[in-house]
Amino acid sequence: MTTEKDYKDTLNLPKTDFPMKANLANREPETLKFWDEIDLYQKLREAGQGRKSFILHDGPPYANGDIHIGHALNKILKDIIIKSKTLSGYDAPYVPGWDCHGLPIELNVEKKLGKPGRKVDAAGFRQGCRDYAQKQVDGQRQDFIRLGVLGDWQNPYLTMDFETEAEIIRALGKIIKAGHLHKGYKPVHWCTDCGSALAEAEVEYEDKTSPAIDVRFPVLNETAFLERVHHVNGHEGKGPISIVIWTTTPWTLPANQAVALNPEFEYAVVQTDGEHGAERLVIAEELLKDAMGRYGRDNYRVVAYGSGKDLEGISLKHPFYDKEVPIIVGDHVTKESGTGAVHTAPGHGQDDYVVGSKYKLHVYNPVGGNGCFLPDTELFAGEHVFKANDHVIEVLKANGNLVHDESLRHSYPHCWRHKTPIIFRATPQWFISMEQAGLRDSALKAIKNIQWIPNWGQARIEGMVNGRPDWCISRQRTWGVPITLFVNKQSGHLHPETDRLLEEVAKRVEQQGIDAWFSLQPEELLGDDASDYEKVPDTLDVWFDSGVTHAAVLEKRPQLHVPADLYLEGSDQHRGWFQSSLLTSVAIRNAAPYKAVLTHGFTVDAKGRKMSKSEKNAMAPQKVVNQLGADILRLWVAATDYRGEMSVSDEILKRTADAYRRMRNTARFLLANLAGFDPKAHLLQPEDMLALDRWAISKAAQVQAQVIKAYDAYEFHQIYQRVHNFCNVDMGSFYLDVIKDRQYTTQENSVARRSAQTAMYHIVNALVKWIAPILSFTAEEIWRHIPGDKAEQSVLLTSWSELPEVQDSDAMNDAFWSQVLEVRDAVSKQLEQLRIAGGVGSSLAAEVDLYCGTEIYHKLGLLEDELRFALITSYARIHRDTERSDDSIHYTLSNGDEIWVTVAPSAFSKCERCWHHREDVGSHAEHPTLCGRCVDNVDGDGEPRKFV
Repeated sequence: MTTEKDYKDTLNLPKTDFPMKANLANREPETLKFWDEIDLYQKLREAGQGRKSFILHDGPPYANGDIHIGHALNKILKDIIIKSKTLSGYDAPYVPGWDCHGLPIELNVEKKLGKPGRKVDAAGFRQGCRDYAQKQVDGQRQDFIRLGVLGDWQNPYLTMDFETEAEIIRALGKIIKAGHLHKGYKPVHWCTDCGSALAEAEVEYEDKTSPAIDVRFPVLNETAFLERVHHVNGHEGKGPISIVIWTTTPWTLPANQAVALNPEFEYAVVQTDGEHGAERLVIAEELLKDAMGRYGRDNYRVVAYGSGKDLEGISLKHPFYDKEVPIIVGDHVTKESGTGAVHTAPGHGQDDYVVGSKYKLHVYNPVGGNGCFLPDTELFAGEHVFKANDHVIEVLKANGNLVHDESLRHSYPHCWRHKTPIIFRATPQWFISMEQAGLRDSALKAIKNIQWIPNWGQARIEGMVNGRPDWCISRQRTWGVPITLFVNKQSGHLHPETDRLLEEVAKRVEQQGIDAWFSLQPEELLGDDASDYEKVPDTLDVWFDSGVTHAAVLEKRPQLHVPADLYLEGSDQHRGWFQSSLLTSVAIRNAAPYKAVLTHGFTVDAKGRKMSKSEKNAMAPQKVVNQLGADILRLWVAATDYRGEMSVSDEILKRTADAYRRMRNTARFLLANLAGFDPKAHLLQPEDMLALDRWAISKAAQVQAQVIKAYDAYEFHQIYQRVHNFCNVDMGSFYLDVIKDRQYTTQENSVARRSAQTAMYHIVNALVKWIAPILSFTAEEIWRHIPGDKAEQSVLLTSWSELPEVQDSDAMNDAFWSQVLEVRDAVSKQLEQLRIAGGVGSSLAAEVDLYCGTEIYHKLGLLEDELRFALITSYARIHRDTERSDDSIHYTLSNGDEIWVTVAPSAFSKCERCWHHREDVGSHAEHPTLCGRCVDNVDGDGEPRKFV
């Protein structure tokens, strides 16, 4: 008699070296080493020769500090896109970059070397900054590589590279030539800690408590004022007349040059009693009730009224200086809060500057770069502006012009680096004008021709460009690309040969870096004219540096081009890099630098809170990689809808790891059951395959079409859902479960087994490529274990699989198998009830009887005796519904067909080899423990299979 061991040896049991335990943290570095050894990035460039290009331009992270989870999210998204485009047949180079100039680097170098000009000269300080930035780049680069991001890491672009610095200067020259640059004495965001102007993108809004004050501006000529208003009969009123302004920045009152009213508002002249007796206050009619409530004045009456435009030109007395200021009008005055009258200081506010320019008001700024009043400032000399608020209030009280004061919690601009409140301060700065040469209109026009992903990005950037002031591009820093201009000392005009001079300087910077400018003596370029000109000492805003990389990088590297196909960054870059790139590109070439812009949300914790060190909820990607592996982090990125905030936590990553294991185990099952399969010798043609195997290939083809479509639309969470569902439901819960019997028990070289292996071979080849852009490490590992000779060393050098075209029969099409699945689900529910009741252990210990309506009866009948293999029961019999018993369970299928299910334990013996309970077990003398088909598979011609 044949022993049990002998029967086990007759089974085609799965076998593979592909490990069940991923051990990603240890195994991924081996893959990185392999990619490095074969020079994978260079091989991709060679393979891409002659293909259509796809250029994703990298927005440069700042070269300061370790990468955080937001960096990882951003780089992984880019990598997924680059790899998917490569699989789609594009040449998709990826040149990473870094932003290397600016204040944060200076601050770190100051801690070590001190401020420039003290322990170290400016040149030595800049070298210290360059060394520091390079060290940061090297550290971040290794972390990005560890994430599995492929790119030209040995030749990135750095804004501090000499060639790039020179191209930044040339880009400035093109913008000047196009007529967009001007110098102005304008209010700009100013950080007193930085000691420098800030760009719009360097400003963030946080809550701040400020003094909110109502202040009298007394009318100097009351007779002239009263002639401009309409009076209430019999009530002329009495007492001095004052326009009341409301402000949350008392420190700006020393710079006041006017009071602005809205020309269309009605203003009420209100008779009331104040702390100094009877007086008449002028307040916008719609804000009168709120103002009087704020002042605690219940007894008041309106004695006159007039429009803002009627009061234009009336002279007022400054509330504490001996000076006159006019009433002016402007549409920027609103009814949102206050009194409808706005204290106007053109040196401290953008709206004030705009309306002040119309009236030719003096742009007076008594505040120094350190935030303190200048020495000649009357009453407040030397005081820091925020500390001076209380002093201003004391002076107003002493002069009898403070109506009311209170504290107000409100949104206020802060420096994004120091997290401290900033001020508006007028200084001589260089600006790219939004109007001077039509830049705003041209940019808005260009925006409409760009694909915005998500589409709300268009409205967001349109609103920002539409409302933004001129771009202040000058900074008062040591470490930055200089504004390499010569200005006439008398006229302030640029040198007439500025174009030539900029190119001369750029050539020197190409050789020596930015120090070539700082060490340059004007005589070297200007000769005898040198005494008439001075070098501009300022550096460029770092947003200008990164904003012109379309000119400094895309135009200069032969494998790249302008416009790029895609820019991809976080949603804050509508006011940052997306905008600076757009404005400079439109200024230079009157076209956008990108065809499409993709925006992703920010990372938050499981409770939706922004990640920060202060909240102690930040998650370091390095820690995740070391514990779980980069592929888990990559899968989380793909699985999360990037269009909103992206939640990440230990629990979320644990769930991601569970989903990863399902996909890995599916791949492992496929590989294990391809043991002994040689595609050259054993691959079957579709027409020779079993019906279920043809269905599996057609299902894979459906999924592949959906996956490629989702990659093209950048909908990566859809890819995750579809692939996970394919592995979990289509494969794990049905196909792979069903074919185990055939795969294990039929003869090794039978059509039944080779058919299943053919399907699995095609499926694993397709699956490995679907996941390759996302689970790059795992895909590479799977690729090595797929049988057969492979032309490509890496899965990332391949393209999407060409799955064989499978012609479904009219009867056994996708809809047919979907119904079989529904029937199987119904049967499984009843089997589970039987299992719970203790009637059976395995489903193979059960028999099922199905009572069917006419249509489903004929459909299930097509499978003949092989229906039992689809249901994984030892017997599966179908009957007409008229034969059903009272204890059968009714189900209605999705198409309306009805079935009734009865399950029962089998009364027959269990086959030792296949575990089916069959009537013919024991009927073969030589194999008394086997069923008939196992005898055929062991000693005969083999079991025939047609469908399942």
